[in-house]
Amino acid sequence: MNIGFGEIALIVFFALLLFGPKKLPELGQAAGKTLREFKNATKGIIDDDEQKQKHD
Repeated sequence: MNIGFGEIALIVFFALLLFGPKKLPELGQAAGKTLREFKNATKGIIDDDEQKQKHD
């Protein structure tokens, strides 16, 4: 699934309409934090699996 520039512009436009320009930075920060936490949790799970495979 490729997202081009036109699709991104459309998403940003609708986000501006729904949330307003003052709310978008807060939403971006929240999304960034969520993705960072998800990445760290996923990395932890992968590390745990690798350690279990070494012990088996």
